[in-house]
Amino acid sequence: MDRRTLGDGLEVSAIGFGCMGMSQSYGPNPGDRDEMIGVLRGAVERGVTFFDTAEVYGPFVNEVLVGEALRPVRDEVVVATKFGFAFDDEGRQTGLSSAPASIRRAVDGSLSRLGIESIDLLYQHRVDPATPIEDVAGTVKELVAAGKVKHFGLSEAGVGTIRRAHAVHPVAALQSEYSLWWREPEAEIVPVLAELGIGLVPFSPLGKGFLTGAVGAGTEFAAGDVRGTIPRFTPQARSANQTVVDLVRRIAGDLGATPAQVALAWLLAKQAWIAPIPGTRRLERLEENLGAADLAMTADDVRRLDDASARIEVQGERYNEQMQRMIDR
Repeated sequence: MDRRTLGDGLEVSAIGFGCMGMSQSYGPNPGDRDEMIGVLRGAVERGVTFFDTAEVYGPFVNEVLVGEALRPVRDEVVVATKFGFAFDDEGRQTGLSSAPASIRRAVDGSLSRLGIESIDLLYQHRVDPATPIEDVAGTVKELVAAGKVKHFGLSEAGVGTIRRAHAVHPVAALQSEYSLWWREPEAEIVPVLAELGIGLVPFSPLGKGFLTGAVGAGTEFAAGDVRGTIPRFTPQARSANQTVVDLVRRIAGDLGATPAQVALAWLLAKQAWIAPIPGTRRLERLEENLGAADLAMTADDVRRLDDASARIEVQGERYNEQMQRMIDR
């Protein structure tokens, strides 16, 4: 697979792998741990070098799973993880925390769970209004000097935060939701990233499955599936938002591809420093996603998708109220 460079030299596969869904958020977790390890190792065999996890996924268990799966190929992959949440004595998430001591504690925990000596890309998961971003970036800078971290990233950060952090220590990548049904980053975020030389790592590039056409108005979400709590996934919103799926399907038919491949190829065609991280629990879906890297999308194809999607007003917020409060504006 083609490689892309994020920031000042972090080389990753054009399509990465978001590992969160193997431990939370999309209904009952897989019962077969060996099967999930097989999917992750299968991704490496197919050219994926970029894997995304976080301490809060689980919490904690996703890092253990990713670390075990990638240990035999550690030298071939880039491992990204995140800090920024507080936990109680029983490991339950209680809020945000990016105080320097919390960052150091989180990094030591992640290194232990992943079984690695240095984190390739360390993100602040959510901006903590209680801790100046200069203190956060300064702490990560010290961790880089200590050899515990190689590159610094932010997640769901606004342009002011990005600029202030980057002034203290180079930001290699911003992780943010970006897809054909969430194009808000194009207004302010993407121009600032281009100016500063920061890569963009879109999560939920397939709209949490919606853009694939696998989720319709009549879909019933299982217990534990976060989509059941998101306004954009109410039956009424899904019915209204079907227009986006119809658009992607139509273009996919023209290109002889699947909707998932078109949605990912559109992102890849937008900028050479964008590396989306779709997630899956199945090898066949992984292979479908990776086929997007070989889909020849012309400037005219991109323009068609841009123009048509810009005319569609997507219904419903992308987060519930509690999660919405954690987004940096």
